[in-house]
Amino acid sequence: MKAVILAGGLGTRLKPYTTVFPKPLMPIGESPILEIIVKQLKAKGFNEITLAVGHLSELIMAFFNNGSKYGLKIEYSKEEKKLGTAGGLGLLKNKLEDDFLVMNGDVLTGLDFSEFLEFHKETGSIATIALNRRHVDIDFGVVELDENRTLIGYIEKPKIDYLVSMGVYAFNESILEYIPSHEYLDIPDLMKRLLSEGEKVNGFIHDGYWLDIGRPDDYIKANEDIQKIYRELGVSIDEA
Repeated sequence: MKAVILAGGLGTRLKPYTTVFPKPLMPIGESPILEIIVKQLKAKGFNEITLAVGHLSELIMAFFNNGSKYGLKIEYSKEEKKLGTAGGLGLLKNKLEDDFLVMNGDVLTGLDFSEFLEFHKETGSIATIALNRRHVDIDFGVVELDENRTLIGYIEKPKIDYLVSMGVYAFNESILEYIPSHEYLDIPDLMKRLLSEGEKVNGFIHDGYWLDIGRPDDYIKANEDIQKIYRELGVSIDEA
């Protein structure tokens, strides 16, 4: 099975940590975020990984080399200019086939990647988005008015539930037809493009652990909860 890990971002929200260090190599406990992901993928049967790199790519390439120390094959796709979270896949049109996994290189989750990819294959959709439940508690009474400013609804301190993208996707190779080479394109815009063309896109809800390490608070929390995180991911501290 093949996976593409997006590891080329600048990590702007994690500055100053990422000024001279790529975010995917930021350590969680004793291991870089990206190494934890690579080991998870290996454990779930993925044997070929492409790292889409950009910012400080030399450090990532030096750390992972060809992947032999993990018992899998690692290749690299280096962006010479910013192409967005989806645009970089356009550089891999001759290397990706059938169905494959795409994920951000700063995501920690207990999602079973092989189960997720199998679900995607069974649906026959062009794309599947891994989703996690979130909610917002509003500490005020929410009022709804009609066009005449007449009260038509009043909800005291509602709780809003919603689904968010986890930054993990399963794609069929046919999706590459919607990604022109060397064009800047983010995945949300790619999803909208697919929907406008009548393509089938599915969602897969994961109710377990998920942490997107995008802000300093997330990074601090990840390191504070390191033992819990490894248990959630099914990885021992010695293995990570």
